[in-house]
Formats: sequence, C-alpha cells, structure tokens
Amino acid sequence: MNNALNQYKQNAVFTATPEELTLMLYDGCIKFMNMAKYHIENGNIQKSHESLIRAQNIIYELIGTLDYKYEIASNFRKLYDFVLSRLIDANLRKEVKPIEEALEIVTELRNTWKEAMSSVKKTVYKSR
Repeated sequence: MNNALNQYKQNAVFTATPEELTLMLYDGCIKFMNMAKYHIENGNIQKSHESLIRAQNIIYELIGTLDYKYEIASNFRKLYDFVLSRLIDANLRKEVKPIEEALEIVTELRNTWKEAMSSVKKTVYKSR
C-alpha cells in the first residue's frame, strides 16, 4: 500500500505543471512547519529540527524559481528571506512563535497562488 502511495505521489510530481509544482512546494512547507510546531510542543527536538530543515529547503527551492527580470521577484525574495530567518530562529530557540509567523506568511502566499491559478484557468477556459 505504501509503495502504491509513493508511486502516486511521484507521478503527481512528474506530471504537474510548474504552477502545480509551486503549489505543492507551498503545501509541503506548510506541512513541515506544522509538524515542527507539533514536535516542539511535544518536546521532540530532533524531529522538530528535521521538519524545520525540510521547510527551509522548500523555501530555498522557491527562491530558486524566482525570475529576477520581474520586479515582483525581489519582493518575493524578501518574504522568503524573512520566512527563512523565522524558521532558523525557531530551530535555534526551539520556539513555536517564529514558526507561527512564518506559517502565516507561507499560508497567505499559498492561498494567493491557488487563487491566481484558478483565475488563470477560468480566463483560459473563457477564451476557448
């Protein structure tokens, strides 16, 4: 069963559009931040560290997708840098508050991205 689930997830990544991949990155980052919060609250320092590192790696991946020929990329970079600073702070201090701050930003970015994807799809379908 687990092997079938992993195969399904792998296929979803390989067949996703760039927009869908970005959404998956946001979703993964949110998941790992929530896991880190849970582990800090339950005293599992190693698991919280692992979850925070995974969330940080996703933010680095999102930074790698930025196209700096557009001014908005610099704004996203500043947000991502702030999120990284909060995740690093949470990892060093083993505190939930910085994760909550980062989580709020990433969740808002994710929701905005999802909404933009829906708007583009509606526009494309209307033009056909």
